[in-house]
Amino acid sequence: MAALSNHLVAVTAGFSGSDVLLFGAIDSAGDESSAASSGPSDIVVVVRGPDGLASVHRKGRSLGIWVNEAGMSFSGVPGFWAMATTRPIAEILPDTVADFHQLGLERLVFTPLENTSVRRAREFHDALVRTRMDEGLFAAMPGEIHFLGNRLFRTDLWIPANAPIGTYTVSVFLVRDHDVVSAETTPLVVGKVGLEARIYAFAHHQSFLYGMVAVIIAAMAGWLGNLAFRKG
Repeated sequence: MAALSNHLVAVTAGFSGSDVLLFGAIDSAGDESSAASSGPSDIVVVVRGPDGLASVHRKGRSLGIWVNEAGMSFSGVPGFWAMATTRPIAEILPDTVADFHQLGLERLVFTPLENTSVRRAREFHDALVRTRMDEGLFAAMPGEIHFLGNRLFRTDLWIPANAPIGTYTVSVFLVRDHDVVSAETTPLVVGKVGLEARIYAFAHHQSFLYGMVAVIIAAMAGWLGNLAFRKG
């Protein structure tokens, strides 16, 4: 039903973000649900980055400066999340269906790492979503999927420079008569290539050695700078 122009977003030195084209077609041949449908078809696309832990804190003033006060940590938080639709979700799906598929920023499910009230968890959940939106890592884009004729559709998926490294999922939902009638998922890899990839792998798999090398390089740079200053 849908495909990506590229399944690898290569992160190199100077990477400033990248567009990935998603395109597809609605196959109505022999589709009984399409023949019986009384309304138009809609498409929902969700890009979800690797899940992980995330924390958010409430800011407060103490002695005239802003400091972190109460906070909460969650698991199951996507490092990146974006949704594009043909129309606003509220116009094409009931809340129960949208909730089930987590189609909406307010519908994303995070798990608190502490026992707390539903209300307090929701407050910090919403604060975390706002923070990720400000960072450009969460986005909802209604009306950003365009039909070319009756069957073909396309949209551009923006992967920002600060998007985390890892394997993403791109899920495409076909909606008819206020219900999801089909869905498919394809992987998208955001990864470092070339020298950056080797340095990244070294830093993550040999963290102690990487730290030692970094300290040695910093010490040598300081010594050479001091030597040049004395000669000057």
